[in-house]
Formats: sequence, structure tokens, C-alpha cells
Amino acid sequence: MTKKDKDVTASLDGLTEKKIESNQHKQQQEAAKMHSNHLLLEEPIRMASILEPSKATFFPAMTKIVGTLGPKSRSVEVIASCLNAGMSVARFDFSWGNPEYHQETLENLKAAVKSTKKLCAVMLDTVGAELQVTNKTGNPISLLGDGLVVLTPDRGQEPSSELLPINFDGLAKAVKKGDTIFVGQYLFTGSETTSVWLEVSEIKGDDVVCSVKNSATLAGSLFTLHASQIHIELPTLSDKDKEVISSWGLQNKIDFLSLSYTRHAEDVRHAREFLNKLGDLSQTQIFAKIENMEGLTHFDEILQEADGIILSRGNLGIDLPPEKVFLFQKAALYKCNMAGKPAVVTRVVDSMTDNLRPTRAEATDVANAVLDGSDAILLGAETLRGLYPVDTISTVGKICAEAEKVFNQDLYFKRTVKYVGEPMTHLESIASSAVRAAIKVKASVIICFTSSGRAARLIAKYRPTMPVLSVVVPRLKTNQLKWSFTGAFEARQSLLVRGLYPMLADPRHPAESTSATNESVLKVALDHGKASGVVKSHDRVVVCQKVGDASVVKIIELED
Repeated sequence: MTKKDKDVTASLDGLTEKKIESNQHKQQQEAAKMHSNHLLLEEPIRMASILEPSKATFFPAMTKIVGTLGPKSRSVEVIASCLNAGMSVARFDFSWGNPEYHQETLENLKAAVKSTKKLCAVMLDTVGAELQVTNKTGNPISLLGDGLVVLTPDRGQEPSSELLPINFDGLAKAVKKGDTIFVGQYLFTGSETTSVWLEVSEIKGDDVVCSVKNSATLAGSLFTLHASQIHIELPTLSDKDKEVISSWGLQNKIDFLSLSYTRHAEDVRHAREFLNKLGDLSQTQIFAKIENMEGLTHFDEILQEADGIILSRGNLGIDLPPEKVFLFQKAALYKCNMAGKPAVVTRVVDSMTDNLRPTRAEATDVANAVLDGSDAILLGAETLRGLYPVDTISTVGKICAEAEKVFNQDLYFKRTVKYVGEPMTHLESIASSAVRAAIKVKASVIICFTSSGRAARLIAKYRPTMPVLSVVVPRLKTNQLKWSFTGAFEARQSLLVRGLYPMLADPRHPAESTSATNESVLKVALDHGKASGVVKSHDRVVVCQKVGDASVVKIIELED
């Protein structure tokens, strides 16, 4: 074969290879299309969209952000910045700090809400059945790996490297040799040296002798103690919790009660009965915090009773083997989504407590929580004692917004409709029709008139790709002595639902009255949308409202 022949053969081989590669690429594209039915992502994701800079919008993300307020985030200026960055719910954690301290923070929150003109809901987080080590001296306690430490119910003892007094008399009866116990301020994240891992080596009367698995320094006046996969005989709603709820909670008309260590549906029922006795708190929503194996085992019954769920991955990550945490997250979020109840995920960007940027794994984790169906991300230590509370909220919001762009709404919608089945309830049918219409006509926003907030929450259940403006129409009620309006509770409670943005309507315009008053309220809502930059001229808007006894979904096109 001559050199020329060889060159021709080589070039033909090259062409054949290119053709094979091209065919393979086509097959891969076809496969991607086929498999896209199984992914909660729109396929294929274009590289161009990854390289484009993210565009800022009025709504930073449809997924909501709960910020825990504390030492690093309680001034009016910082709270205002948190609200502007995307925080829509403020969490007050009563496992530390006294009511006076939290009241000061709440007054600052009210001032920040006024100055930013951004609504913010209030969440009270209970202590619950939490085991604690009290360090009255406040001095750091250093524990050395391979050493021994005694956990004692004798609260009069001085805490030291050899002895830690705890708030529970029954630990010695609850644990056995070989059991695992964690002690620390924020428990194990996998990288910190502020938590210690103990293994029970001996029971001596009421004392529990443990071997120390890792060296750590316990700092602060209070540490959480978590006995892995062990039932603790403490009430879910403690006397201290009841006292705080009936004083601080009632005084401030809290929107949400985060029920720590929920283990049974009965825990939620008991909390509901207690709130109902307090009059003004009968509307407060209860979010069950799932943080151990007991709560996980009774998850379905708890979900039926609760208004929403918080997946407390800090403690869950200790009770569950690490390789099982993602499975629980996916299963729990799916169940919450199908039930139309908000689901909140915690412990996503732990490293941002001390750093300005999250790790790559954390950034991916936030996005996956959104793709799994989470309504909100809860930030704890990151905003409470973290160095960068505002940057953390902003960063999490940006990641959520990017994940929402590739959320496969079409698949989610079909799956939800199939799960609900037939015949649908009247309200569910209207809600799903409104979302379907909005997507078909590429509406920029859905406007929903509601008095209880239920219709708007049902629309949000179908995860529309556009924001839902929930126009809460106040209702007038009386106890024969004075008049009062309802609506503020319902508006703030939608701040924990993905894609819902509340707006209070003028009480002089009842939602169910004539079409003329509806038109005037609609004009106010549209003007608000225009001012916010959500809607502009020639946009289509889907409106869901009640006219007389009928529920109506209509599509309107805006003029200049």
C-alpha cells in the first residue's frame, strides 16, 4: 500500500469514527430523553445555562428560608439585611436564652419588618425531651480520647473533664453497655471538635461511666446530650415549654410552633389541645420536628396530625447510619409533598458558620433538597452564632433559585395528580386546573384570593413554575364585646410554603361579594405585582377566586 493509499484509508477511518461518535451522541441524547421521565430535572441541561450569570429577581427563590435569630443576628440592621437577603421566617430557639432576651430580639425584628416592608413569620422552637448537661461555671471542659467520663443525675456536682451532671434521672435505666452517646453544643457535623462521642462502658447505680472516643473541648453553659436510638422517658412538651408558650408565645401570637423531638402523633394532638386552650394560639400551626428513630417509625401518623414537618438532620444524622439519611429525606419529602404539607430541611451549610463560602458538597445538598421537594431551608447555628448570617441566607437563596430552574414541574404535576386520584375534591380540582392553565399560557404569576389560605396552599402543592400571589382577604369576627379581623396569621403562615407570597387585601372588599369589588382588589394585586417587577405589560396572569358560590379560574392578559 502506497503512502497516499494509507492516508486515504486513515482519513476514511477518521470519518467512520466521527460517524460512529455522532450516532453514539444521538443515541445518548435519545436515552437522555427517555430517562428524563425518571429524573426531577429537565433534560438536557445546556452548558450555556451553567455558564450564564444568574439574574437577580424580585423573589430571590421560591424556596423559603428560616433564619434562627441569636447573638450574631439580633440587631435591627442585621435582621433587616437578613429580610432583604431572603429570610421569611424568624426562629426563636428556647433551648437557650431567657424570654426577656428573645423579646428584645423580637422587638428588633418588628422594627426591621417596618423598615424593609417585608412580612416575616415567627417560629417558637421548644426544648422538648432534650437531655442537657448544665455547665454553671461556663468554663471550657476538655475531654481526651481513650479517657473516661461519668454522666451523673446529681445536678449539685461541679462539671469537669471526669464528671458531667445531666438533667435526667433515668439515663442509667435507659442505656446499656456499648450504647452510643453524643455530647456537644451542636452535636456532630463530621468536622467539628466541639462535640464528643461517648460509648457506655459501665452502669454504676444512677451514674453512667463512658469511654471517650474523640478529644474535644465543650464550651459554653449548656450542652445537648443525645443517646442514639434510645427511648427517653421525658414529655415532648415539657412544663418549661408550656410556660414559655403560654406567656411569650401567647403575648406575641406566634405563627408556628416547632415541636422538638416529636415521637408520636399523640405528641402533636397534645400540643394542639394545649394551644387551643390559649385562645389566640388556636390558629398557630404545629410543625413536628423529626429527630430520632421513634419519630421516623411513626412518621405517617405524625404527618397526618401536624401542619408541617421539620427534618432535623442534626440528630437524625446521629440516630441513623450516615448512608440512610438521604433515603429518609427523599421518602419524607415525597410524603409531605403528596399530602400538601410544608417540609423543612435543616443542617445544610454547617461550614458557613465560620466560612464565607459553603463546601461543594453543601451547595449540592441545598440544591438536592429543592429537587427532592423541600418547601424551606432552616438555618440554625449558621445565622444564630455564625460569622456571616446575611451571606449565608443570600448564598442559600441563590442555590435554591438555580435548582428551581431545572425542577421537572411536568413530571411532578403528573405524579401529584396520579397520587391524589379521582374523584378529586372541588378545591383540589380548581387548584390543579389553575396551575395547569398557568403553565400552558406561560403566565408570569398566579393570583389567588383566599380567606383561610387553604386554596393558595393547594395551588402551591402542585409546584407551579411561577410565583403564587396569595391575596388574603380578612374576615370580620366578634365575641360580642369587640370586633376583630382575621387574616394576618394566614398571610404570615404562607411564608413557609414554596412559591407562596402573601398580600393582605383591604377588609372593605370581601372576596365572595360582587365581581365589581373583586375587580378593585385584583387591580391592587396587579399594581403590587407590577411594582414588584413580577408582572409587566402584555403578561398573562391566572386568577383563582370565588364568585358567589362558584370557584373560578380565569386568564387575563395585561394591557399597556
